[in-house]
Amino acid sequence: MQSIIDDDQRYLFQNYGRQPIVIERGEGTRCWDTGGNEYLDFVGGLAVNVLGHAPKVVADAVAEQSRTLIHMSNLYYTKPMVELAKLLVENSTLDRVLFVNSGAEAIEGAIKLARRWGHDERDGAYEIIAAHDGFHGRTMGSLAATGNERYQEPFQPMVPGFTHVQWDDVEAIKSATTDKTVAVLLEPIQGEGGVNMPSEGYLAAVEAWCREKNLLLILDEIQTGNGRTGTLFAYEQEGVSPDIVCIAKGLAGGVPIGAVLASDALARHMIPGDHGTTFGANPLACAAGIATMRHIIDNNLPATAAERGNQLAARLNAMEDSVPGVTGVRGRGLLVALGLSSDVAPQVVAACRERGLLVNNVRPNAVRLMPPLTVSEQEIDRACDILAEAITAVTEGGG
Repeated sequence: MQSIIDDDQRYLFQNYGRQPIVIERGEGTRCWDTGGNEYLDFVGGLAVNVLGHAPKVVADAVAEQSRTLIHMSNLYYTKPMVELAKLLVENSTLDRVLFVNSGAEAIEGAIKLARRWGHDERDGAYEIIAAHDGFHGRTMGSLAATGNERYQEPFQPMVPGFTHVQWDDVEAIKSATTDKTVAVLLEPIQGEGGVNMPSEGYLAAVEAWCREKNLLLILDEIQTGNGRTGTLFAYEQEGVSPDIVCIAKGLAGGVPIGAVLASDALARHMIPGDHGTTFGANPLACAAGIATMRHIIDNNLPATAAERGNQLAARLNAMEDSVPGVTGVRGRGLLVALGLSSDVAPQVVAACRERGLLVNNVRPNAVRLMPPLTVSEQEIDRACDILAEAITAVTEGGG
């Protein structure tokens, strides 16, 4: 194990704060390191492994597709990209799909689509309103949309055309709107910001403002989509109809892919030459996406995520009275954060790892849990037992 870590530190960019273990294989909610130690994985590849590690339906689809056609480019039609697009459209409120390779690329595509529409329909309007503590990616466009100066400061100047306002404040959006505003970009739940929940009716009020002012509503469902919050898309629970939705992460069960979904009228503004990607919609990723999404839909895994999420929330809420230092629970479905009374989340993550549980310190005072939609009742109970033990050990000074 140590030799691999040493080689990583010798040969790779050191831009990640990795945990000191080398994961060798995984199955379902469990994974094992090169020393044979077993872990319950409640990070799930950062909400990517929606069907768990090495899901058979995805592995079989990738193996079969790899023997037929791995890559073709968008100069030609292929069956997998059309099948996956149809599947997404038939299970959403949008009409057309643009495939890319990641969440950040999906945000880039949405930004360009909004600006193209503003060019064509709104006298060149181009500015996008986003929220503080929002996170939309690390490419230069998506970074400019991200509402966190800590990520932006080393890479100034930012791409112009973005205004940031207080999260969960529709009046702030109204005040920031000008004749140059073309869209509002929000996450239904702020994931990297700490699993921050909107007030009831917030997104509906934002949509109403967008309709009144002829603005586009762009929802970043990269972390909340694909069934994680209890419905296939989180916006379904808010009673809104966005103009553009960005998805990625769990869309192909671990294979890199992203997508921009939009209305037909809006998508028509993106004409040949406006945008493109060499690897987007490649047959391998799309085959994995078809297998993943069909399994989620056919087995009603969003409902399972809601049920298991209720169990998880109940167990975590109970810790407020029994575990010192726990201050509250926030989230929906299987995207949950546990608040802590002090900045000990990194120590809690380490204590959990030592006890066989992988979780994420999304904030210095919050631990995030994102298990697969296939997680079992027993695995949730075991994870919560470990988490309570780890927090107690940290807060009592035992480590």
